Amino acid sequence: MYKDIAEETKAFLLSLSLFNEKLTEKDYMRKLYAIANQIKDNYYIYEIPKKSGGVRKIYAPNYTLKYIQKQIVRNLLQEQRISKYAKAYYKGATLKENAVIHQKKSVILKLDLQNFFESITFKQVYEEVFYMYPENIRVLLTNLCLYDNRLPQGAPTSPYISNIVMREFDERIGKWCKDKKINYTRYSDDLTFSGVFEPKEIIKKVKEELYKRNLKLNKKKIHVIKNSMQQRVTGLVVNQKIQVAKSYRKEIRKEMYYIRKYGIKSHLEKINSSKNKEEYINCLKGKINFVLMINKEDKEFQKYQKEIN
Repeated sequence: MYKDIAEETKAFLLSLSLFNEKLTEKDYMRKLYAIANQIKDNYYIYEIPKKSGGVRKIYAPNYTLKYIQKQIVRNLLQEQRISKYAKAYYKGATLKENAVIHQKKSVILKLDLQNFFESITFKQVYEEVFYMYPENIRVLLTNLCLYDNRLPQGAPTSPYISNIVMREFDERIGKWCKDKKINYTRYSDDLTFSGVFEPKEIIKKVKEELYKRNLKLNKKKIHVIKNSMQQRVTGLVVNQKIQVAKSYRKEIRKEMYYIRKYGIKSHLEKINSSKNKEEYINCLKGKINFVLMINKEDKEFQKYQKEIN
């Protein structure tokens, strides 16, 4: 119970400023331990459809727990070392940075981790993320970041924790690939390899390393792509110059054509959109900005950006 914790532990937890409200020291500690002990009561769970079919569960923390988790990220997680092969979930990470490593390569192998976040356990977080703290703090922090002893998809802490837990895996696979002159990156649960290699050899090695960490490959998402085909890495085409897929740009081009021809209001009526004018414009603006983020010199999309603005 919070009443029994040492003064230095109390001082450390207070220094994290885990609540966005003024509380007495006693109320701060009581509230913090109450949340950690009843963690499930502080989440809202909903489902979103997957592109590949089925649904994905999202665990959304309530306002108070979300603030606590953001403070844990800010004060404890974001400065922890991650592997150079991890290309997501850190300041400055971009899809392009992940893709450019695999540009103009003979073969690309794409692998996907099955139930990635949910497969990361209490033991892994306790031992690999918060290992530097006394036991009572380690237990408390781990509980505040998990749901049912698993990493919840939807919590602000989960992406950072996943990179820390995967650090050793990334380094081992990265070194193995470097010795064989193979390029490797991991963007969340997407593993990408490029160069000249035998795919079965890589898959065997990855499975061995994943097994040690209670992780598995998604057998339905193993893709070998030669350079005679369109090679995409995290949604970007990498055969020659890095660019957004032609189909994505074509769809934006079509939307702009109909807006010019009919006006936004009539266009929304024709496509029976559930979005209002403002929502639709913001969505389209985001798509155009994404294209320009990848290729800022694209004159056509610069023109679209000005029109939409």
